[in-house]
This record gives sequence, C-alpha cells and structure tokens, in this order.
Amino acid sequence: MNGSILVGLMVPFAGTSLGSAAVFLMKRKMNRQVERALTGFAAGVMVAASVWSLLVPAMEQSEGMGRFAFLPAFLGFWAGIIFLLILDSFIPHLHLNTDKAEGPKSKLAKMTMMVLAVTLHNIPEGMAVGVVYAAFRSGKAEITAGAALALSLGIAIQNFPEGAIISMPLAAEGKSKKKAFLYGVLSGAVEPVFGFLTILAVGFIVPAMPYLLSFAAGAMLYVVVEELIPEMSEGEHSNIGVVMFAVGFTAMMALDVALG
Repeated sequence: MNGSILVGLMVPFAGTSLGSAAVFLMKRKMNRQVERALTGFAAGVMVAASVWSLLVPAMEQSEGMGRFAFLPAFLGFWAGIIFLLILDSFIPHLHLNTDKAEGPKSKLAKMTMMVLAVTLHNIPEGMAVGVVYAAFRSGKAEITAGAALALSLGIAIQNFPEGAIISMPLAAEGKSKKKAFLYGVLSGAVEPVFGFLTILAVGFIVPAMPYLLSFAAGAMLYVVVEELIPEMSEGEHSNIGVVMFAVGFTAMMALDVALG
C-alpha cells in the first residue's frame, strides 16, 4: 500500500481526533443550536459524498449495461441499507439527547452505548473511503487520486464536529476531559481499520466496484436519515440545521468537482 493511500485512510480519523480535542478548549456543554448546526453540516457532507463520490461513479462505470446501467447502483445501495439496518438492530447503542437505547437490551453503561452509536455510523464512512481508494488503486475504475482525496477530506471535515459532539457531552456527563477525548478518538478509529479491510477485500475485484461504491453510499445515507436528520430537527423549531446541511452539501460537492 503506497503512502498516498495510507494518508487518505488516516485523514478522516485525524478529523475525528481533532474534533474530540475540542473538549480541552471549551468549558461548557455544547450549545444546542451549535450542535444542530454541526449535525446538519455533517449530514450535508455525507449526502453529497454519497451522490458525487459514490453513486455517480458507480453508474458511470456501468454505462456498458445500457438501459440497465442503474442496476449495480440500485442493488449495491440496497445492500448498504440492509447492512446498516442489521448492525443497527444487533449492536446496543444510544443516540445523543435521548435516554432510550436502540438494539438488543444490554447492561452496558450509557457512555459506552453513546460511543457505540457514533462508532456504528463511522463504519460506512471508513468503508466508503476504502472502496474509493481500492478503485483508484486498481487503475481501471476511472477514479483519480484527487477524487479519492476529496472524499477523504470531506469525511474528515464532517468528522471534526462529530468528534466534538461525542467528547463534549461525555465530559458534561461527568467523564474527565482526557477520557472524553479518548472515547471520541476511539469512536473514529474504526474508519481507517474498515477502510484498510475494504481495500484488502475488494482491491482486485474491479467488476464489483459499482456495487461496492453504491453499497457504501447506501450505508452512509442510512446513517443520515436514521440518525443525523432527526438529531438536527428535534426540539424547538430552527432552520439552522437545514441551512448548515446545504452548506455541507455544497462544500463537499465543490471539493469533489475541484479535486476530481
């Protein structure tokens, strides 16, 4: 594995780690409006990345199938949705701003289940970066180094607020700042791991690339709809989440086109 791919895998993890470090700089619990804004921004980045960096390339690579060029993207997308639905059902986790855990009943601590919730949705992000770099590595999937880096940077940008969103509430709940930072870092550690595993698994399966790209898109959009959009919309009405969603979407779109 060359250096550029290794850097690409680690960039999103660095974004999470830097965001988690915000716990050392801020003394209070994060303002709810700020939390909504950051969540909306992250959702916008993930939707744009799913469309521009994953689904569009998947369909472009299937153009030889004529009127059925949509089929690999269609099937891969649904596979990603089902995969996350299964994980969501079998892993106990607790989303922010709620006391009702999801998944099977568990005696795990509240803090642990909060970290598991973030870790759960970091898995498809790691897979997305991995499959794009696997496509670039193959040299036959029409994905450039710039396009792969754009996805990696985009996910790192939206991981920064996510790191803060997990570490700061943990500190507010009574964890030391060091432990809160560590939990935030660990929640993002799955991304380079799953990215690396994805490259190992699919690096030489070029015909499957359209399915795998859209699989990652489906998994990421599941997280957006199931978790991020509800979190940015709950409570008293505010447009900040929607506005920041649009900012995140256009920022990722511009990044993908500029570097791709």
